[in-house]
Amino acid sequence: MPHQVMGEALDVRRAGSYFVLSLTAPGISEDARPGQFVTVAIGGLESSMLLRRAFAIHRVQSRGVYGGTLEIAVSPHGLGSRWLTERRRHDQLSIVGPLGKPFSIPSRRVSCVLVGGGYGSAPLFMLAEHLRDNGCRVDVLIGASTEEKLFGVLDLKRLSSSITVTTEDGSSGETGRVTDRLAELIDRSSADIVYACGPMGMLSAISAITAKRRVFTQCSVEESMACGIGVCMTCVLPVIGDDGVTRMVRSCVEGPTMRGDRVRWADVGTIPADAWGAAEAP
Repeated sequence: MPHQVMGEALDVRRAGSYFVLSLTAPGISEDARPGQFVTVAIGGLESSMLLRRAFAIHRVQSRGVYGGTLEIAVSPHGLGSRWLTERRRHDQLSIVGPLGKPFSIPSRRVSCVLVGGGYGSAPLFMLAEHLRDNGCRVDVLIGASTEEKLFGVLDLKRLSSSITVTTEDGSSGETGRVTDRLAELIDRSSADIVYACGPMGMLSAISAITAKRRVFTQCSVEESMACGIGVCMTCVLPVIGDDGVTRMVRSCVEGPTMRGDRVRWADVGTIPADAWGAAEAP
């Protein structure tokens, strides 16, 4: 079950175009698994910003001077996220988590490729640590439009057997997108599983590439989550179930990690006519 706690800001540091917040989060940090997220109340008690903001858990530490702590990566593109990056040490924040379905960790040693776009790389750190502890091979492929929008290159390099970096403008690594290098990396590493997190367009393209190679893929989808607990239904997307029936699935509860070959990427943002219950939809 998720916890709701009053956390305390310990540190706010710049990471390229992003900020990394370190927060006390007793209970949450102990229970968190790779791929899960937290929601944070924005603006203080008297704020007009009523909705919480959802952030993937970057890293956790269950013990230490401050007890359980966690880190989240924030891109300051709106009023709420900018407010969050302006927090100072000892500022109080209401945090709920861990939320969502985590990545599935293989029970045997396999070869894994981790793909991240922009600060979508943030949840891959915990994942890489768990996979490496299980004896899995971990190859990382991350990309962004520019060098400034890459996240955690040096730390991911330490956690992986190899790392490939791409930028669309060629300012760091190889020029292009992660999807330009993925097929080659899958073949070179004999990958059994691909894990991916980033923009929806990137996840769609990755799923198409892995489907052709019949490689099992787990994607952490990026959908706007208003409540984070499955009540508001704003984060639904069409997913094919084990029975072959398409249902509108909540990203915050049934996700955010989903099989790449089950998401109907071309229909995201719509209710397909053949989806279960579509005939009764207004």
